[in-house]
Amino acid sequence: MPMQPMMAQAVGAGAIHPPHEQFHHLAYCVHSNPSWVQVAALAFLHYLVMLGSTVMLASIIVPAMGGNAGDKARVIQSFLFMSGINTLLQTLVGTRLPTIMNASFAFVVPVLSIAREMDPNNFGNNHQRFVHTMRTTQGALIVASILNMILGFSTIWGAYAKKFSPVIMTPVVCVVGLGLFEIGFPQVGKCVEIGLPMLILAVIVQQYVPHYFSHIHERITFLFERYSLLLCIGIVWAFAAILTAAGAYNHVSPKTQLHCRTDRSFLMSSAPWIKIPYPFQWGTPIFTAGHSFGMMGAVLVGAFESTGAHFATARLAGATPPPGHVLSRSVGLQGIGMFLEGIFGAPAGSSVSVENIGLLGLTKVGSRRVIQISTGFMIFFSVFGKFGAFFASIPLPIFAAIYCILFGIVAAVGVSFMQFANKNSMRNIYIIGLSLFLGISVPQYFNEYTSSAGRGPARTNAGWFNDIINTVFASGPTVALIVASVLDNTLEARGFDSDRGLSWFMPFLRRHKGYSDPRNDEFYSFPIRVHDFVPSRFL
Repeated sequence: MPMQPMMAQAVGAGAIHPPHEQFHHLAYCVHSNPSWVQVAALAFLHYLVMLGSTVMLASIIVPAMGGNAGDKARVIQSFLFMSGINTLLQTLVGTRLPTIMNASFAFVVPVLSIAREMDPNNFGNNHQRFVHTMRTTQGALIVASILNMILGFSTIWGAYAKKFSPVIMTPVVCVVGLGLFEIGFPQVGKCVEIGLPMLILAVIVQQYVPHYFSHIHERITFLFERYSLLLCIGIVWAFAAILTAAGAYNHVSPKTQLHCRTDRSFLMSSAPWIKIPYPFQWGTPIFTAGHSFGMMGAVLVGAFESTGAHFATARLAGATPPPGHVLSRSVGLQGIGMFLEGIFGAPAGSSVSVENIGLLGLTKVGSRRVIQISTGFMIFFSVFGKFGAFFASIPLPIFAAIYCILFGIVAAVGVSFMQFANKNSMRNIYIIGLSLFLGISVPQYFNEYTSSAGRGPARTNAGWFNDIINTVFASGPTVALIVASVLDNTLEARGFDSDRGLSWFMPFLRRHKGYSDPRNDEFYSFPIRVHDFVPSRFL
């Protein structure tokens, strides 16, 4: 009997915060735009945020391939150039969500596998080895990209997406953010005197300062909330430069100097003034069946990770969940982008940049135009190498501190999907808990094994099979999506549509009569009429 008033009180308290399809504090959604000055400033900030992970990825794979600082600079230029091209494609005719496409860490496993097979004794010098590895990687990426084209343009991926529910998206989007923890605080700790001040300063300036100055002028609050990261980056970067000039790192280990000093990337000295990435810049691609099949694991992971990222983007940009046909054409277009990356000499394919999704939430601006203008910065700084190298020389712990905030925002967006399902269902709790835990734990095992043994746990005589297994299960979002999809669609699936949140989800994911939400066209339709040229199932 005493439970009855408590239940009534709980129901009354829950009614204060009913489910909402959109975040209330969003200043601009997908198709609304701030002023051009704000667009330019935010676009530059998006460029800076994605630049950090680009440099991190190049710093991992280029030395392993035998490349030097000059080769690293050219790889970064190629990454930036193709990120600009692929982002334009996705925002114009892909999902049309404000997502930045950036080089993916999912390709580290197959690229390093190719690099290990290149015996230095077979080459005259390291540069020859680097070029040969690049050409082999190009050939593998070109062939593997066909997989995503088939999955996307055949609408297979869209059919798979129609099986999604809020119960599935909750752990997947959570792991999209949490799965990148290795490039968060672990990188901050490599130069804590720079990374930690950046993290603390960013939180204080962006969250606390606007509230204390709100009584002075509303515009001050606006500037701090939206552009504080630019200010924080400038302050901490200057602080790092002062420490470097003062000799604070003259007698520390080379590893500490690499992470802390502002003059140890050697990008400024090695980057060309002007260099336009062009097709087959490293030479004719080398095609091998084993490497091509091995690369398909990374290509597939790119599709899985991008799918979860698109749902997070839609939430933060004020759009409806992306329908199945939109996800399908996005994956197909992602395959085309990877094909182009192979042609233009980028050693890794692209997927949605998670840090830029978090930036949408931090700035409360989900405008598509901002992302499209940011591609101009990517392409400009990829062509004019010295200018791009200047910003690429920012110490990586500064970027890592920013990622701690941005990845956390994306992970929290995943939690918000649970509001559309029954939060008190033990079935849902079981599926979400197991998917979330395995999505973090399984990749951790694979990554720790690789770090200690130099290669992944899968060790059969078929190298391509090893690469596929080691790549797929090293991806948190991929593991979470597979586990959650299987459980949610097989474990007491029938008769639990309401508990699973399908009554809310289905009108967005399906296009059949009685299931299509008219707002989908508002966010995902093409900017021009293309019905005469493209089959209707892709529109």
